[in-house]
Amino acid sequence: MKIDNSILMVDFTAFEKKTGIRFKDKKLLMQAFIHRSFINENPNTGMDHNERLEFLGDAVLELIITEYLYAKFPKHAEGDLTSFRAALVNAVTIAEVATKIGMNDYLLLSKGEAKDTGKARQYILANTFEAYLGALYLDQGYEPSKGFVSDTLFPLIDDIVANKLWRDPKSLVQERAQEVFSVTPSYKVISENGPDHDKQFTIGIYFGKDKIASGKGKSKQEAEQNAAKEALKVNHWID
Repeated sequence: MKIDNSILMVDFTAFEKKTGIRFKDKKLLMQAFIHRSFINENPNTGMDHNERLEFLGDAVLELIITEYLYAKFPKHAEGDLTSFRAALVNAVTIAEVATKIGMNDYLLLSKGEAKDTGKARQYILANTFEAYLGALYLDQGYEPSKGFVSDTLFPLIDDIVANKLWRDPKSLVQERAQEVFSVTPSYKVISENGPDHDKQFTIGIYFGKDKIASGKGKSKQEAEQNAAKEALKVNHWID
């Protein structure tokens, strides 16, 4: 990424080529990647941070996803559709998609935020994805915005529904463990590595004294969820 701090110009050529979307207003595109911390550290850039775009993009994303799920699953009730949508637009899922398309390489952050690659970065990436969508909506309208979401998020929904990932993994594995083995799963920290700002936890899930699986994460909660997902796979409790 090339940055000219005197006028804050960022070269998005490679990113636009990867997404197949060329913005008419390059400043609008750039604003989508500007975190509040960058503006606090560089107040004379003449630019604003991305929070207003994020606000808009969040609403656009909800409408696009809701419209898609409504059409795709005509026999599912409102409660199911709400759960599907929540699984598809949660911060972890969106951050993974944002990373895959290269958004992480264009973030404009303060020096302090740039060092944090843990859970905080996930939320920044998820928010940037929404800000980008808001910028795209302003730049080109609804249909191109829908096309972008269709390319990046729609392909994930079949796996989410087929493997019941829309349900909380810990709740699902507890339900099945009690039903099949009459035990309540427990979780124990196996290891904890890394500096305070970028911890990596490994947590095991146990049925009684037997360790069934383990999971890693940037927080204990995330590691437990991943351990629960692995336990579901090990026991063939997901399709």
